[in-house]
Parts: sequence; C-alpha cells; structure tokens
Amino acid sequence: METAQRFDLVTRNTAEVVEENELEELLADGSPSVYVGYAPTGEMHIAHFTTIRKLADFLNAGLDVTVLVADLHAHLDDEKSPFDLLDARTEYYQEAIEGMVEAAGADPADVTFVRGMDYQLDEEYALELYRMAAETTISRSQRAASEVVRESESPNLGGLLYPLMQSLDVEALEADIAYGGIDQRGIYMLSRELLPDHGWHKPVCLFAPLLSGLTGEKMSASDEASKVNLTDSPDVVAEKIGDAYCPTGETEGNGVLEYVRYLVFPILDERGEHFVVERPEQYGGDLVYETYGKLESDFVSEELHPQDLKNAAGEYISEVIEPVRSRLNERPELLAEAYPGTHGDQ
Repeated sequence: METAQRFDLVTRNTAEVVEENELEELLADGSPSVYVGYAPTGEMHIAHFTTIRKLADFLNAGLDVTVLVADLHAHLDDEKSPFDLLDARTEYYQEAIEGMVEAAGADPADVTFVRGMDYQLDEEYALELYRMAAETTISRSQRAASEVVRESESPNLGGLLYPLMQSLDVEALEADIAYGGIDQRGIYMLSRELLPDHGWHKPVCLFAPLLSGLTGEKMSASDEASKVNLTDSPDVVAEKIGDAYCPTGETEGNGVLEYVRYLVFPILDERGEHFVVERPEQYGGDLVYETYGKLESDFVSEELHPQDLKNAAGEYISEVIEPVRSRLNERPELLAEAYPGTHGDQ
C-alpha cells in the first residue's frame, strides 16, 4: 500500500492530526506503532466502539497497535474504579475491546494488550514520573487534564499525576502515535512538551471526535437514554434510537447521524455493503447510500425523513454490535464481577 493510501486510512474520520507532516514521515519510513488507552471505569458503550473501530484502520494500514487497559488511571481519577474492582473491570474491558475489534473486521490477535500495572509500578517508570512531577506545575497538569479528569476546588493528587502518567505511557509503550478522543488533546500536547527531555520523541497525535448523546446533549454515562450499551437487546436499541434527538434537517448534536457516520458506514465499507433505508413505494421506495455524505445531504434537504433514518439506523447499529453483545452475554460473570449490584450475582 502506498504511503498516501496509508495516510488516508489512518486519518479518516479523525477530528485532528498533530502534525500531518510528521505522520507522513513515519508512514514513509515503515510501520510505526500506535497506542490507545482506556481507563476501565464505567460499562463500555457505543461511543467506545466508534474509537475502537478505528483500530481496524490502523491494522489495515500496517501499524503496530497497542491497547492499554489503564487500570491505575481508573483509580487515580477520583477513584472512579474502586481498587478492589480493577482486576474484574480490566478483564471485562479487554474482552469487550477484543469483541469490538473483531466486529470491526480485524483480528484482535493482531493487537497487543497491556495492563497499566504491568509496567507502571516498575522502578524506571516511577523515577521518570518523579522527574516529570518535579518539572511540571500544578496548574499546567490541571490544564492538561481539564477535559478528562474529574476536577474540584480541592483536587486529589491522583488527578494531577494522571496526565503525567499518560504522557509517560507513550514512552513506556514505545509509541510513535498516540490516539484518543479530542478531549485528551491537552494531555497529549503536554506529552509533546515533556517527552523530548525524557528520551523520547514528540508523538504524533490522532484525535477522534467527541460524539453527541442520543438526547442531543453530550453523552452521559449515567443517562441510559443517552447511549447504546454493548449488551442492549435489539428491541432496546430500536427504542433508544427511536426516541433519539433527530430533528428534521439538523446535523448539530444529532447522535443518530454521528453513529451512522463514524461506526456503521466504516463497517459497511469494510464489508463492501451499502446503507439501505427501506420505505414503502408510496413514500418513494427504498433509498440506497454508498457514502455517508450522500445520506447526510438527503437528510439536510429533507429527502430522507428522520423516522426513516431512525428505523434503518436502529437496525444497523443493533446488527453491528450483535457480535459484541453475544460475546459478552456468553460470559455474564464479567459484568457481574466488574459492576456488582448492577448486573446481578453469578
């Protein structure tokens, strides 16, 4: 595959690349490494799937892919995960991520999985962390993590260490590219500042867009109506999509369109399939979309009615998550142990 093709594959459906010329150089030189980290806090949902689906692009472009299940980060961020649940949540996260990678058309065996405590307790890592702490102000650390870490007037020390550790993870995992949501931009800009003084180069940073919740607002993990869970049944998915914010002709804050764009269409493209909206003949008959751009254009022009879009989107989203749903349902003890009191005893 030519460098230009690899570049297009790596950067498609991203919000920002820092910096494009650096990425081009990495791709021209060979097979760079990319890492993405997930702190095992709340139950994984469709927004995670949109970022994890991107790993298939990285693998197809010939990149070495590492997934960090950042267990210590999950505890340091205001104890979002109790220490005694880190093992269970780490196991659940890895199983769910492997399922999503496979559902996206890639082989999870091609992904290297690493747990934070596998190396973040090592002497060398700790020494580098102390060095970073000595040279980074509290305000700089807070600013870097402001979109990621839960903050208060009197923040816990763990939240201040969080961005330093995330920066150090890039070096520890020998990553050329750091991938994450655009909310992590502040942390990775700090990485680009700090790492050259710690024996590593500035990482290229790829940022995924932050997607809207189904209510039209920012997605909330605590609001069930805001998201589709990976274990939601087809009926529940259809109900959530059917109730979603999707005003005629409007794209802003439209989670239905966003999940069709960033999750459904890339997977259909991988399969060589099109997005079909079924409609009765008296309403114009079926619509077949080869590209998301045409679908959005028809939605804005009101050729595609919101209810028709929702009906099709609900079916496709449910079908896309089906392999993950089945995989997790086959091991109900994972969720039960990771989130006791929520998913019942096994």
